[in-house]
Amino acid sequence: MGTVKRQPWVVGVSGASGTPYAASVIRALLAAGEAVDLIVSRAARLTILDETGISFRDAHWRADLAAWLGTEGPDDGLDGVRYWPAGDFAAGPSSGSYPAKGMLVVPATTGAVAGIALGLSKDLLQRVASVTLKERRPLVVCVRETPLNGVTLKHLVELDAQGAVVLPASPGFYAGGSTARELVDFVAGRVLDAVDVPHSLYLRWEGELGAAARRADDNGGVRPEGE
Repeated sequence: MGTVKRQPWVVGVSGASGTPYAASVIRALLAAGEAVDLIVSRAARLTILDETGISFRDAHWRADLAAWLGTEGPDDGLDGVRYWPAGDFAAGPSSGSYPAKGMLVVPATTGAVAGIALGLSKDLLQRVASVTLKERRPLVVCVRETPLNGVTLKHLVELDAQGAVVLPASPGFYAGGSTARELVDFVAGRVLDAVDVPHSLYLRWEGELGAAARRADDNGGVRPEGE
């Protein structure tokens, strides 16, 4: 009997502020039983260090990723993750024959947006995004910048025209989010919604005004476990 082919989601982390969005997406993908191929740009390493105090190093990526996700320990839950350095253009996902499900760029800088829209492939993250588009696989670009100038808006329109999902990191408050973590999880949940990966990162709208607040009150101000 043949072995089951590993088919990961590629998560590209660029240098924009908002690395908690990426961490939430990765945790949720792994919780859903999905395999993850991770690419962290050189600029993103500086952002991770600035926002978390954690150095992300190629040679120690697993320990650093566990620290970033908060899963340190003998069972760090990262067996489903494969890491590719941003400068490795011979990496598996750089080829259209590599069996990836699609790609999530979280967060996306305006520079990454431009590079992907124009097909520049300046690093592995941009190259894999271009491959994702040409293979007609799902690509979600979670842009984290404000305000946006006209050039970036044109690049985002171009990405939409090429089939990508342009998903600004814009948290919704109707889900009852009252902490930074809940607002981060809302955006991460919307990223996963775009590619039909199940999760329980936020309370969904069910057509009833105030439902999220009442559910929180029923639980002493705390969302139910797993939501």
